[in-house]
Amino acid sequence: MAGRIGGGSRKAIVAGSLALVLAGCQADELGYGPKHLRQVSSDVKARLDQLDMSLSSPIMLRIYKQESELEVWKQTRSGRYALLDTFEICKWSGKLGPKKKEGDRQAPEGFYEITPALMNPNSSYHLAFNLGYPNKFDRAYGRTGSNLMVHGACSSRGCYAMTDAQVQDIYALARESFKGGQRSFQVQAFPFHMTAENMAKHRDDENYGFWQMLKRGYDHFEVTKTPPKIDVCEKRYVFDAVPLVEGVPFRATAKCPAFEVPASVARAVEKKQLKDEAEVTRIAEAEARSKRREEAIASFFGADTDKDDAAAVGDSTQTASTDAGAGAETATASAPMSAVPAVAPAREQAFAATPEKSSGSFFGRFFSSGDKEASATPSGVADPDAPRPAAKP
Repeated sequence: MAGRIGGGSRKAIVAGSLALVLAGCQADELGYGPKHLRQVSSDVKARLDQLDMSLSSPIMLRIYKQESELEVWKQTRSGRYALLDTFEICKWSGKLGPKKKEGDRQAPEGFYEITPALMNPNSSYHLAFNLGYPNKFDRAYGRTGSNLMVHGACSSRGCYAMTDAQVQDIYALARESFKGGQRSFQVQAFPFHMTAENMAKHRDDENYGFWQMLKRGYDHFEVTKTPPKIDVCEKRYVFDAVPLVEGVPFRATAKCPAFEVPASVARAVEKKQLKDEAEVTRIAEAEARSKRREEAIASFFGADTDKDDAAAVGDSTQTASTDAGAGAETATASAPMSAVPAVAPAREQAFAATPEKSSGSFFGRFFSSGDKEASATPSGVADPDAPRPAAKP
């Protein structure tokens, strides 16, 4: 016969249970109840209304290392995405460039899909979701690493760390999008905003080819304002690819199957790519011209300095010779000063002022602007005629 629980034991159990319930309902600085179930902040709710978005509509995130920014994009009732909010990344580790191996402390760059299984409501860093690194592209290159996340607590060893309040909102937005039917949301992690100006600035970096590939995916979103469909084949990302033979899979290290990109999307992306590449070339050429001018100016003033030094040495020699001649003359006879050989003209010649060069001939040559250059036109404007790519499964 089972023993009865004594009155004191029952009271202890009830008190313990009540404590657990109260702990779940206790408030902290971020709100009430279990942290993974809390609602988005009132500020985010207000922006949702302003931008004609529902709380449960799909989301997409963009990360920029150089600017330390995390953007939350959300689908509007029009079907396209708009920027809901930009959060300042509290910390990220490493430098610009992709993560390659476990322990290199690099934060990933690339395209990642976040499923509900990657969400971590019990994170030691308040709340978190795993990026799913390494993805198919990373594995194709044998890259290793684990537990690369976006999380709170503002501490990073290869992760993108936010404040607890920030990750609270981001987590809640992701949770609500899953409730609304989104099966996964995309995280696009970039080294910087993929503008022509930034690409030109980093054109000599060893990762430039990799970043050009990421930029193509960046541009697909820029012209459609819809997250691109991501595939990997031939060890490269391909975007919004529609296989020409149904059922043929994309394999990361195998030859790409025959595919096409919707014509209007392909045209809009190509137009933007050509425009940005021309701007990168223009910036590079302008920098090269500026460098040549600086070198020419430095060379010119360096040559003038050498001439002045030579003139000073010549004058010193002339002075010594004159003093020696004057001493000899004094030793021979006590001649009047007018009888001393005239050396003043020689000294005047040595210190004669160099004729001034006109500013037109010198500065005109080195500071002339040459051909007039057209100013850069802002890039990344959505093509209103570009259809949205086929919906992801």
